[in-house]
Amino acid sequence: MRISPINPQRYNYNIFNIFRASNSNSFSSDSSSDNKTNASSSDFSFMGEVRTRFVSRDEKARYSDILSIVDKDSRKKLSSMLKSGLLLNSDSNDNSTVLDNLYKIATTPRAKGLDRKSLLEATINIVENPYTITQLFGDIPDRYQEQAINLFFESHKELEPSNLVHQKIAKDNVNINHSGTCVAASIEFNLARQNPAEFARFVEGLSSHKMSVSKTISLKNLADNTLDAFWLLNAFEIPYEAKDFERAKLTFRPDKNAIFRAHIQTIDKDPLERSMVDVLMQSTFMQTGSQQAYDTLIDKRRGKFNLSDKGLIEFEKTFTESVVEDKNKISVTYQTVDDDGHLVGYETGFDKMKEQILDSLKIGEPVIVGYTQVNENMKIVNGHEITIIGFRFDDNGKVMFICNDTDDNNTGPLEYNEDFLLPKIHHAALPKSIAEKDLQIVENWVEGFKTYKKIKLQNNLS
Repeated sequence: MRISPINPQRYNYNIFNIFRASNSNSFSSDSSSDNKTNASSSDFSFMGEVRTRFVSRDEKARYSDILSIVDKDSRKKLSSMLKSGLLLNSDSNDNSTVLDNLYKIATTPRAKGLDRKSLLEATINIVENPYTITQLFGDIPDRYQEQAINLFFESHKELEPSNLVHQKIAKDNVNINHSGTCVAASIEFNLARQNPAEFARFVEGLSSHKMSVSKTISLKNLADNTLDAFWLLNAFEIPYEAKDFERAKLTFRPDKNAIFRAHIQTIDKDPLERSMVDVLMQSTFMQTGSQQAYDTLIDKRRGKFNLSDKGLIEFEKTFTESVVEDKNKISVTYQTVDDDGHLVGYETGFDKMKEQILDSLKIGEPVIVGYTQVNENMKIVNGHEITIIGFRFDDNGKVMFICNDTDDNNTGPLEYNEDFLLPKIHHAALPKSIAEKDLQIVENWVEGFKTYKKIKLQNNLS
């Protein structure tokens, strides 16, 4: 087995809104098996009832229709999904099953540029094995380069297409080597693994002619006070309709250039690159977190809460995770960092950090964590998001965290030793019930308002 350290080639998560991480090779780690090992991927942790038999002729007919469309590999996966309870899982916002949404994908028109069969097979592949989700952008084939560059200039009116320097800027921006969608990909992974029916419902809506999906959430999962919850929804500029003082119906959609990338990944996907499903889902979650200001074409964003044009900051990630999952998540910061981006200490001990993460896992809640990479001077040079999905104890009684990384070119879970991973964790998104036991909670809207005022002051001073 080849054992590899955490990948240093990343700048896809911004730890601070004033800090732009750089692409650096200065991070090093021991590559022994005590740090990282492969783990089994044969786990199913989805919520909701487990049903493995059809209850109507209609369900049988839908299943047969889907089988007649997809390839042999997908038919095998569908059979496995039926036996495990995945296919008939109905833990979605409208109680539709995975089967219901796959059938809609198979039998109703999709957005222009998307192929129903390819989309159907990609969705089946992810639901059957969420570890195949990746954030690796696909290359743009030569025959699409001109269209990509034209799309770039449409969004950047200040640049002149005939200018050779501006043409090079356009080409460099659309041909991406490293993506900033680790947060979005991690949320996509959690949704597929925990709520496969809701995942399939999102795919169906985002790939339809409307290219959107609606979801009714509890406002209490955003803030204790209803008006504060509305402040968050308005601040993130996500379209919503207030049902009452307890619920709101939100509309999620990808950015306008997502369909271009999704089409390319439909017809020209290379091994380990994103599927068209990954493109649509990650674009949508980046849009949600960046206040509807993300551009899939160049993997950059704008927005009021982040001075960087790459990735999502902690506050944006927590909001996105909360509305997508309709759960009250609190982001807990563990590392102490000075104004120059140096790691200078920790807000709590590693034992408490470990306890909080394990308590979350014990109640069935995976934990998305942001980790940092530092150089020899303890300067943070990179940040990345991974998901802790489980744990076990090694022969020495040490915790081995079972994790998913959407940027490791691996289609299964990995394990990290507690001594290796805990010192690198900058923050973790915990269920409120876990976080409030030991901490004085600062609600997301309060943190967001502080961030907004800070950035506004910095912009006024610059």
